[in-house]
Amino acid sequence: MAYRVTFIPGDGTGPEIAEATKRVLDATGVDFDWDVQHAGVDIMKEAGTPLPDATIQSILTNKIGIKGPITTPVGTGFRSVNVALRKICNLYACLRPCKTYEGVRTKYSDIDLVFVRENTEDLYAGIEYEHGKPETARLLEFLKETNPDAHFGDETGISIKPISVEGSKRIVQYAFDYARENGRKKVTAVHKANIMKHTDGLFLAVATEVAKANPDIEFEERIVDNMCMQLVQKPELYDVMVLPNLYGDIISDLCAGLVGGLGVAPGANIGTEASVFEPVHGSAPKYAGMNKANPTAMILSGVLMLRHLGEQDAAVRVETALRDVIAEGKATTYDLGGPAGTSQFADAIIARLG
Repeated sequence: MAYRVTFIPGDGTGPEIAEATKRVLDATGVDFDWDVQHAGVDIMKEAGTPLPDATIQSILTNKIGIKGPITTPVGTGFRSVNVALRKICNLYACLRPCKTYEGVRTKYSDIDLVFVRENTEDLYAGIEYEHGKPETARLLEFLKETNPDAHFGDETGISIKPISVEGSKRIVQYAFDYARENGRKKVTAVHKANIMKHTDGLFLAVATEVAKANPDIEFEERIVDNMCMQLVQKPELYDVMVLPNLYGDIISDLCAGLVGGLGVAPGANIGTEASVFEPVHGSAPKYAGMNKANPTAMILSGVLMLRHLGEQDAAVRVETALRDVIAEGKATTYDLGGPAGTSQFADAIIARLG
């Protein structure tokens, strides 16, 4: 049986690394039926939107997709396509492994961490009030009345941070389930409950209750700023971490830095309606069409997809081949110290698959 998978090349360097990934996945012998769809700045010129309805419907129909990076304008233009997909498809769990590979330049060794980030709530829910607007002024007056010790300037923008019992419960339970299914020993809940008692405090309280229902997995909690220091000083003490949206975004990038950068950081977005797999890094449009981009993060995202599909043998084979090619260093891209282009890197991995 073929797996019908929505395949979104992305923009910038996305099409090159996406094609390299597709070729590697096809070389495993797993039968894929690729449903090619588009999103990003390139299709916006034609469709008038960076996320066409056909692309969304394809993901919801196929239940699984893999995508290349997509450019998000800074400060202007459309909101992130990634954020839109998470909301529309209810992709509530963001899975981001951080693992060291021999041959990738880093000061650390033997790091093998997994971050489970809540994907739909927190400040990234996008509930904001622009400074100077009448509705913002009314909200400011209410805040001043109910928080007499706080100080707000009249020209203040406001973001609202919703964290729910339901959202917290399902993301923490997902972290415990992932730990159990993947032979992990410990889950750490990360928060700032000492300051934000009614949002992060709620997250921590729910996490503690969920932990009681999963006694076979060790549980602990850490305040987010201390967690950052701990991860830099002694990452070997940690295993699976579960975090609200904003902290998950920031800390998973911090740990990508520990293992060599975003170029080796895969990602998965798991939801109730579908799952989408993607590299964490951006689209690097200035390198588009140059056959220079490193496809490692997207290939590893393909490994996560294989595991999600239950194709464990194929997942192990791809990760092993990739690891061996990187360690050898003869067919890697320039950022990994090698002489190869994107497609040649993929060729070397495929050759190792046999």
